[in-house]
Amino acid sequence: MRRALDVARTTPPADIPVGAVVFGPDGSELAAATNRRETDLDPTAHAEVLAIREAVKHHGDGWRLSGCTLVVTLEPCAMCAGALVGARLDHLIFGAAEPRTGACGSVLDIVRDRAVMHQMTVRGGVLAEECAQLLSNFFETHRAQNRPRDHFGGTL
Repeated sequence: MRRALDVARTTPPADIPVGAVVFGPDGSELAAATNRRETDLDPTAHAEVLAIREAVKHHGDGWRLSGCTLVVTLEPCAMCAGALVGARLDHLIFGAAEPRTGACGSVLDIVRDRAVMHQMTVRGGVLAEECAQLLSNFFETHRAQNRPRDHFGGTL
């Protein structure tokens, strides 16, 4: 998770700081990525999806990431959870839970649903406070920069 936090800290300024790292079965790092939705003007440019896209280039089993682990600072959303299942990842480790959109146990549990063809092990809450603080800091700064101003430069 420390590596995913380091990656998250490199997120472009306009994007929500989330870092994702894919590790191979032997523990070697295959790929790392940050959120880039705003930067790339791409609604699918979540850290998990970008890391998966890069990891399959290095793993050597086509599009399958069998035996691999994704470590991400924030619980994946439904789109990302679907990508994890589709890529056949075996393990997911995430930091902060996402109580509004989390699809790996908080709101939905796509990656462990018995109806889904591939399931994986999930471990959430790893360095959760540190992961959540990174997000809180981003939103505090983002809100402060976007507060309405009065005609005299003060905040409303």
